[in-house]
Amino acid sequence: MVDAKQMLSGRVYDEVRDAILRGDFAPGDALKPQELAGAHGVSLAVVREALVRLVGDGLADRRTNRGFAVPLQSDRRWQDLAEARCVVEVAALRLAVERGDLEWEARVRASHHRLAGTPAFEGTRVTAEWSRAHRDFHRALLEGSGNTVLLETFDRMWLAGELARRWSADRTPGRDYLGEHRGLEEAALARDADTAATLLARHLTRTADALGDD
Repeated sequence: MVDAKQMLSGRVYDEVRDAILRGDFAPGDALKPQELAGAHGVSLAVVREALVRLVGDGLADRRTNRGFAVPLQSDRRWQDLAEARCVVEVAALRLAVERGDLEWEARVRASHHRLAGTPAFEGTRVTAEWSRAHRDFHRALLEGSGNTVLLETFDRMWLAGELARRWSADRTPGRDYLGEHRGLEEAALARDADTAATLLARHLTRTADALGDD
């Protein structure tokens, strides 16, 4: 049974996570437990539990003697994460192209259709609907692999990368996301593993590269 503290911590986690992803906190901003406790009407213990979860998800840093903060855009982690995703997702995509059945093809087509038809921006901010459709498309591409360990690894890395994706979108307004995703869909469904793998690796590294263009 989930106790009251866990329920409150889960609520605070959700709200602070969404605020970070919306850009309510700038890169490097302190996440002050006392201020968050007051804003959310909960105890310091509840807030700290939520912040520790955010650190585990890669959406916050815990700094020695300095408390919690939003990660920096210049952090090396984004390049490391892109490198790890290239290894895992390219391997899973190659397996999916080899093993995927007709149901997999249908899921890839449907998820791409939804992604292409979902508005990506509201003003300058990436919409939550597009972010969900984006994740669903990328996961659908890999599901044909049938490898649960690779898919679980994808799930763990996806949320950590969401912050980088949103920051990158702000810095590359002319990027052709529609074209990149269409190319991935076409190559995967054509069973062209080499092209699909090349396009996916390029797609993933572009996001991290945009954060290193200072």
